[in-house]
Amino acid sequence: MNQNNFAMESKINFMTRNKVFLVTGASKGLGRILTQKILDQVDKIIVFTRNSESFSKLSKDYPEQLKVLEVDLNDSKSVIATTQKAIDIFGGIDVLINNAGFGITGATEAYTDLEVRNQLETNLYAPIEITRLVIPKMREQGSGSIIQISSLGGRVGNPGLSIYMAAKFGLSGFSESIAKELSPLGIKVTSVEPGGLKTNWADSSMTFAKQVDGYSETVDKRVELYKSGNYNPPGDPNKVAEIILDLIDHPAPPVHLVLGTDAIPFLEKAEKAKQEEMEDWKEIGLSIESDNNKN
Repeated sequence: MNQNNFAMESKINFMTRNKVFLVTGASKGLGRILTQKILDQVDKIIVFTRNSESFSKLSKDYPEQLKVLEVDLNDSKSVIATTQKAIDIFGGIDVLINNAGFGITGATEAYTDLEVRNQLETNLYAPIEITRLVIPKMREQGSGSIIQISSLGGRVGNPGLSIYMAAKFGLSGFSESIAKELSPLGIKVTSVEPGGLKTNWADSSMTFAKQVDGYSETVDKRVELYKSGNYNPPGDPNKVAEIILDLIDHPAPPVHLVLGTDAIPFLEKAEKAKQEEMEDWKEIGLSIESDNNKN
């Protein structure tokens, strides 16, 4: 199908379907843009946030469509209770968009245990838990869409972002696995994996581990870039939001959707390097077969 025609058809369908969305991390950035677009299309939406006050005006403007729930994504009890409440508000969830997350930059050895746990709890454990809680209702409905906002960092590792990328690799792998489980049940899953977006990810949403010696050519350069204010990612979050919402009505959405003029060439190069490495070590890789299997 021509992608332009698909986008047009998706927008027409979107305006008439009246679905229920659950969006995490909706206070700012991509999540906030998605929230406004969903409201503009007359769908219902439940948002998870740490700060409900940031939605006071929207709640007044869209009292029937928008429901705001405060949640601590680092607290499993809060995640479970709030997700169940979200499911009960409108009697189900048609579209789950796990968008919440934040970055941390530093050398792996420099992170505190708390910094590691906060990354994994917000960026990996919470979306897994929310997804697991929403699936039974979607299974009963026989339909549903799950969109996980992962990252190019869920496909290619880079220095300085090891813990963030550990979470994103986990989220992308989790998404790929459940896509195979849920497809026969009428539930579609896509891991959206963008490169850099013009959001606050690298400034107000970025935290930093303490500096340690020895990483001047790797980690320190990335820290300097983010702290300098000169990081200028190419991706437009408004366009990403439109693509995500168009995916909802696609009959066969991708399991992995890489987005960005920075992301696609970078991933292509990384995949080529991985393939070449595997070929270089293929003889060793094939050498571990048990002798019992050769008889």
